[in-house]
Amino acid sequence: MNDTAPMEVSRASDLRAALATLDKAGTGILLLTQPDGRFERTVTDGDLRRLLLEVGTLDATLERLPRIRSLVLGEGFTRRQALDLMNQHAINHVPVLDAAGRAVAVVERREIDEQILLSTPHMGDTERDFVEEAFRTNWIAPLGPNVDAFERELAELVGIGHAAALSSGTAAIHLALRLLDVGPGDRVFCSTLTFAASANPIVYQGAEPVFIDSDEVSWNMSPAALEAALAAGKREGKLPKAVIVVNLYGQSADMEPLLALCRQYGVALVEDAAESLGAKYKGRASGTFGALGIYSFNGNKIITTSGGGMLVSDDQAMIERARFLATQARDPAPHYQHSEIGYNYRMSNILAGVGRGQLRVLGQRVEARRAVFLKYRAALADVDALQWMPEPEWSYATHWLSACTITPRSGMDSAELIRRLAGELIEARPLWKPMHLQPVFAQCGYFRHGAESVSDRLFAQGLCLPSGSNMSEAQVDRIVDTIRKVVRG
Repeated sequence: MNDTAPMEVSRASDLRAALATLDKAGTGILLLTQPDGRFERTVTDGDLRRLLLEVGTLDATLERLPRIRSLVLGEGFTRRQALDLMNQHAINHVPVLDAAGRAVAVVERREIDEQILLSTPHMGDTERDFVEEAFRTNWIAPLGPNVDAFERELAELVGIGHAAALSSGTAAIHLALRLLDVGPGDRVFCSTLTFAASANPIVYQGAEPVFIDSDEVSWNMSPAALEAALAAGKREGKLPKAVIVVNLYGQSADMEPLLALCRQYGVALVEDAAESLGAKYKGRASGTFGALGIYSFNGNKIITTSGGGMLVSDDQAMIERARFLATQARDPAPHYQHSEIGYNYRMSNILAGVGRGQLRVLGQRVEARRAVFLKYRAALADVDALQWMPEPEWSYATHWLSACTITPRSGMDSAELIRRLAGELIEARPLWKPMHLQPVFAQCGYFRHGAESVSDRLFAQGLCLPSGSNMSEAQVDRIVDTIRKVVRG
């Protein structure tokens, strides 16, 4: 928005002065004001040219300009309102008037039409080299040297024995359950505060999901709730076949007590680290604690292959079987022979090339997202209404998404803050709706952390802010300023 004084003219101004003012202001419009300072209408270079053709002299005043009503905005407008008005009328400038009808600013399309999205892909330079190599060598179809190298390089990076590159993180969870022989009549315990992709594969296998609450310390699976669920399962004579622990928004769960409980009851732990590649728990890479671990490379994740995932384990036999099942379970025969049902779950050689390039900048992407979160937390430290996702001393979180809650006493809930941010073209989203609240899982069991459900409260009060590793300082500042204005206003 611009200071309006250099753009203001009156009907007493002549064409020569008006053209000089237009040239100096450089905005493409002038503001015609009345003697008492109130705004009358906008004047464009086209208006001035038409007037000059009509009167034939630069000495003529603007008195003969038609008296029209220009489009204006009132103070307190949102970016969305301004853009909708501009788009509807195919204009690029709109004056802003105060309560007295005086112009206090001019909104320009080029200054406000940038939308800040939640988490966008952040591509580098190396990815293209690996993809072009795939084209040069004609390794376009699924599998190939990039797939083999991507598996090896990721396993080395996180410090685990073996990895299988797949079409999605969901496919990786599905295969993990298949490898653990989960089937009809079995139970699988799963974090409730997560995306549906963590739980859907349980149903793919005909098993029954049972959901486990979060704790206050990490927002991830509560050891207390898991202990209560396992004890209940033992009493019923129906322990789960597996426990899926989800590492939420780039932070590991408290793995030691969760692993101890699973060992005590003889239950396999699957670590859904789809959101936490690059995070650490007590110095060890997230995703490497369970019998099997899962990563996602979806378009909004910390690194991306457009779409894809990885299943990891120190058990070589399980990963080899995962590759077999993911390639339609084709038997080693000269003809197409299948002795069991498989899946089309393997990653393509081209996408694996993108992944190899992305893997080389993972550390930079993690640091960039952490910096965004720390900037939010520091810049809004005096806004008591906001409480940030905790990072326990044992955690090194990536902050894939910067998550916080807004306290009820602020007079504003998370839905209202999200709506107000959207009005300023800033994308924010609620925290995951817990699985036990989803209609499709309404009949499934649920174990709370304590007397009240932690995940219910987090969902009701929480939101995720834009967190991309390619965000600029100016974008972060704009979000901070908007939140401060909205919450305090």
